[in-house]
Amino acid sequence: MTRRVKSLRYRKGVVPCPFSRLATLVALALLLSGCSIKKYAINTVGDALAEGNSVYETDEDVALVGDALPFGLKLVESLLQESPDHRGLLLTATRGFVLYSYAYVDYPAEVAADEDIQKAREMRARARKLYERSFRYGLRGLETSYPALGSQLIADPTAALSVIRNQKKKQQDLPFLYWTAAALGSAISVSKNDAAMLGRIPEVEAMLDRALALDEGWEEGAFHEFQVTLATAKPGTPDEESVRMHFSRALELSGGKRAGLFVALARALSIPNQNRSEFTSLLNKALAVDPDEHINHRLANLLAQRQARRLLAKTDELFFEEAPASSVGGSP
Repeated sequence: MTRRVKSLRYRKGVVPCPFSRLATLVALALLLSGCSIKKYAINTVGDALAEGNSVYETDEDVALVGDALPFGLKLVESLLQESPDHRGLLLTATRGFVLYSYAYVDYPAEVAADEDIQKAREMRARARKLYERSFRYGLRGLETSYPALGSQLIADPTAALSVIRNQKKKQQDLPFLYWTAAALGSAISVSKNDAAMLGRIPEVEAMLDRALALDEGWEEGAFHEFQVTLATAKPGTPDEESVRMHFSRALELSGGKRAGLFVALARALSIPNQNRSEFTSLLNKALAVDPDEHINHRLANLLAQRQARRLLAKTDELFFEEAPASSVGGSP
């Protein structure tokens, strides 16, 4: 029977496309009675889901992804009940819940705040719960290799993450560091009045610092871009020199393919500095990115451009007067 399951995966012509393969394997996972065979099928699904960018992240239809994601996420959670320590499934859950919460709960809450503060507050509370669920999955994934990392992370984030140093394993650990940090950082960003959540910023910073030390160029500078985004979640005045350094490095590594990078700097520095000309320049650069030219970043770019258009429409609300354009090296 095991050989027959393998043949479904490898024989040319039996499973004509990745979607059919996944559907077949999920069906097998649900129908097979043998525990080892069932777990094999589930783990194969998990491996396939964790390979590269998902079909969601490369899609061109933002609304379609929003309609499909809840079913996909619940499917992954049901598979995790059968194989709770599968890293591929845990990474898919972590990444998927961040994406769903950010695009379809958190952002709509931001829009709702213009008209209905109470509704926005309720939506942010839901976004936080989804981000926290994502964080728990990410932590579980890391703990498959580093037991008790969660409790150590709270006590001493830098020391806890120093165990992640094996260069052979870094390609497995870096996606977890990114999405786990994104989950916690996003939960903090929708909880700015919660002192306990703000107190967890060092955990996010430690994950980013460790990842940058392991491979600063991972995913074309994604960790540098994250540092720019994180600046908007921190209380107080941003460290402008540090933020611009990370922006410049992310821009260099990505080649300007990420619209979100320009939006992140506009929010992190242009608004607090009341630099209207830089703000509009950055957002126009975000809108100039062609989502169809960079397929792996398509959905992320579409979501960033949605936010860029909204921010541009609110320019007069966000700026009181024109400030001189920045001349700091590396800024747009």
